[in-house]
Amino acid sequence: MSQTAQNGKNPTVFTSVQAYTLAVITLVIGIAVGYFARGSAPTATANVPENAQTAMTPQAPAMGGGMGPGQLPGSTPQQQAASPEMLAKAAEPLLAQLKTNPNSFDVLVQLGNLYYDGQSFPQAIEYYEKALKIQPNNPDVRTDLGTSYWYSGDPDKALANFQKSLAIRPNHPGTLFNVGIVEWQGKKDPKAAIVAWEKLLQTNPDYPQKDQVQMLIERAKMHGAGTTKG
Repeated sequence: MSQTAQNGKNPTVFTSVQAYTLAVITLVIGIAVGYFARGSAPTATANVPENAQTAMTPQAPAMGGGMGPGQLPGSTPQQQAASPEMLAKAAEPLLAQLKTNPNSFDVLVQLGNLYYDGQSFPQAIEYYEKALKIQPNNPDVRTDLGTSYWYSGDPDKALANFQKSLAIRPNHPGTLFNVGIVEWQGKKDPKAAIVAWEKLLQTNPDYPQKDQVQMLIERAKMHGAGTTKG
């Protein structure tokens, strides 16, 4: 990750304090990226083979402060990717249901979630997009689609889908959280990240991770100040 923007042809020179500060920023945002907020629920595992369930079960996060997997679910970097064989086996009962009812929104979303949890993001995108053709105004699925695009290396499509989600539900906490991460990590725009996170806290005063979000806001402010001075 680029820690500071380049300013013309003049190289940026950091004091030891600035270097330490940016190291802390890098650590904090690196942890935060592991906690993308999930729009829809993780895959139901009633019909998923046990070995596939194990591969797709998020591990307990290392970060303290009460941020648990149930609070910010779908932390893909914290879990092991499922093999294509496991995913294919897990998808069989859902695909069978889809043959009977090709326009089942719920089954399409479950397939999207299955591939999302297995870190097979192109397939997750495929099924989320099919689901959104049926219910285009579902902000939760739209959020997961955006996050899948982010993990596929396309921050612009991620943000485009997040904005569509916010057009439907302007105060969607998961979407606002994810916007901040992509603006900072993907677009190198800490100011835009701050705007998203401040709106998150203003419109969701009981947000469970508000302390962590406030910490990210402070780090983004420090990062923004560092790039300005550089």
